[in-house]
Amino acid sequence: MAEMRRDVLISGKTSFKIEVPYKLIETGIKEKKKPLIIYFHGFGENIKTFQKTCEGCLDIEAYHLFIQGPYPIYDKSRKKNVSDWGRAWYLYDGNRGQFIKSLELASEFIQEIIDKLLEVIHANRICVIGYSMGGYLAGYFALTRWKHVNECIVIGARIKTEVLQDNWENVKHIKFLALHGENDESVRYEPQQKEIRLLNEKGLYAKLELLDENHSFNKPYIEKIKSWMKEIDY
Repeated sequence: MAEMRRDVLISGKTSFKIEVPYKLIETGIKEKKKPLIIYFHGFGENIKTFQKTCEGCLDIEAYHLFIQGPYPIYDKSRKKNVSDWGRAWYLYDGNRGQFIKSLELASEFIQEIIDKLLEVIHANRICVIGYSMGGYLAGYFALTRWKHVNECIVIGARIKTEVLQDNWENVKHIKFLALHGENDESVRYEPQQKEIRLLNEKGLYAKLELLDENHSFNKPYIEKIKSWMKEIDY
């Protein structure tokens, strides 16, 4: 019997959209000009869990924007609804090209959300805050969307200044705060320490504060954020 012939006629790629929730909270005097603070959660968290973690930041008079990562993390226990699954901001397989591509895709959809919101709110400055995986995204977003960002807070991650490709003048208006646990074994603080030194050498405002913590995001970090924001007139 003759072997059945098999021909691949078409092979390609197409887009698949997934709904990504976000929530905007306004604190303080309604419709008054105020900062827009954008929060990026860590790996395995979602919009509900991270808002709860950041509850102390809602004491700051501002617009608070919580966005959920686009990539769902399958719940192997099958005990959670999809809306309660943890999320990720990007796909990373150890390849730098894939890493940057994922960061860029996430940044594009975040920028779309911000652009729409800026048409209806009265924001006078923008701060991005990211923890762990969200910290890498916050740093990337600030360095690549520098026209829109005034402050950047990165917790438990490294600000990847290599994406600037030496265009330091573009980001000289941004203030950077890095918070890191001295006992963080997941992401060591030394690489971030080098990045902060480099930012300082290039004439930028960049500050690193080490806490007696591990790779976590808890009340001591929240208090540091609030204290720093008060210093810079939030």
